Amino acid sequence: MSASRFPEGFRWGAATASYQIEGAWDEDGKGASIWDTFCHAPGNIRGGDTGDVACDHYHRYADDVALMRDLGLRAYRFSVSWPRVVPGGVGAVNQLGLDFYDRLVDALLAAKIEPALTLFHWDLPQALQDRGGWASRETIDAFVAYADVVSARLADRVAMWVTHNEPSVVATDGHVVGEHAPGLTDPALGIQVAHHLLVSHGLAVPVLRTNGAREVGIAINVWPQEPATDTPEDVAAAERQYAAEAGWFLDPLYAEGYPAEIMATYERLGWAPKVSSGDMEAIAAPIDFLGLNYYSRSVVRADPASEPFGTEGVDEPGEYTDVGWLVIPDGLYDLLMRVHRDHEPAAIYITENGAAFTDVVSSDGAIHDARRVAYLSGHFEAAARAVADGAPLRGFFVWSLMDNFEWAEGYSKRFGLVRVDYETLERTVKDSGWFLRDVIRENTPRSLGAS
Repeated sequence: MSASRFPEGFRWGAATASYQIEGAWDEDGKGASIWDTFCHAPGNIRGGDTGDVACDHYHRYADDVALMRDLGLRAYRFSVSWPRVVPGGVGAVNQLGLDFYDRLVDALLAAKIEPALTLFHWDLPQALQDRGGWASRETIDAFVAYADVVSARLADRVAMWVTHNEPSVVATDGHVVGEHAPGLTDPALGIQVAHHLLVSHGLAVPVLRTNGAREVGIAINVWPQEPATDTPEDVAAAERQYAAEAGWFLDPLYAEGYPAEIMATYERLGWAPKVSSGDMEAIAAPIDFLGLNYYSRSVVRADPASEPFGTEGVDEPGEYTDVGWLVIPDGLYDLLMRVHRDHEPAAIYITENGAAFTDVVSSDGAIHDARRVAYLSGHFEAAARAVADGAPLRGFFVWSLMDNFEWAEGYSKRFGLVRVDYETLERTVKDSGWFLRDVIRENTPRSLGAS
């Protein structure tokens, strides 16, 4: 990974999310989130786990920032807990909650680590869910007001702002499949939720800019879709699936509207979202960067009997992670080049990429996670090839800084560069963490003071 392969100023970092690491679920005036409610209901989470304590980052953030400094991170992507800042979703602001993020940002800057702030990483205030959640347009207004509060406090020191993380997961896993909070199972509702998430993003963009945010974007999870064969039917099926999963979110961000074939399918099924006047213009508010979360790809074949898009996934041989995702670094290259070609974003960041593997603590106390090292190496190489071929990639955030609460999987899957002992909460840097440190050193000009 020679220094010439990534541009000067490339942001190398790691990512986390508030509910997954903070704990302190009911401390210092924090309100309940939909994930607090969902986890406390028996049967929703593997092993009955909750995020009540998680990694206790709320109390241990200073030590965690010191770990980031040891790893040489140049940037750290974290999310703000909406109910920690605005417990009721709207109205009164919890200053103690804002103070926490103020201290975190200052600690990062003191360690020469750029903060990259995500406003919404799934932990909606329960008070808003009780009034309809993302299915209600009131939540759009509430999000914009929340974005105003946080950016008014932090935009003087935080340059990089992500409005939403993976809106498709919020819509699908939370409102169609029901495996995530709030645990609903209504396809039409999920599609409406997706629309409202995008509208709230677009309306928040100018507010963030007014408050001084210099770089504003959104993080979209995208799985490239590979046709099972080169037959016209399979190629068309892969394109339909990509349009439904990726195009539904990417196209409107770039003023192309929703994919016509997918909208026609939703209209036929009675699932089409209600789009109000001005919504599509709002969604297309110019952004400074596009965040892409990449983990794997899918292989698709045509199956006319399969609703709603006439597609079916096909298993392919290869190495799989502990969550059943194929390890395919070339998919990252393909994704970067396609998004660059299709939408010409001003800048792209890999806002998440990483792997869950079973880790073993060796007799020397170290975690020699060779598979994760190989995974990261392959994806960094794919990213470097995309940069060489013209993709405007400006940074790479590994998921995740530390082992954490992995949503419906609880604590059963470990993605971290740092191991967390969930009994003692002791942190131990894995080999993959030291590998990332070395990659950052090799790709950081000496003038920037690589440590």
